[in-house]
Amino acid sequence: MINVIQYLEQNPSLITLLKEKKASLLGVTEIEQKAILESFDGELRVDLRLWY
Repeated sequence: MINVIQYLEQNPSLITLLKEKKASLLGVTEIEQKAILESFDGELRVDLRLWY
């Protein structure tokens, strides 16, 4: 998975193609692909809860 992310960082035009569904990532599930694309959008949300 890290290799995919590194490759996308080096080839940002592929991110646009993935978002437009003109390309796909072989060996990556739909959920994983969605998470990868969200991370490049900066929309990754982490639910932080503090327990006391």
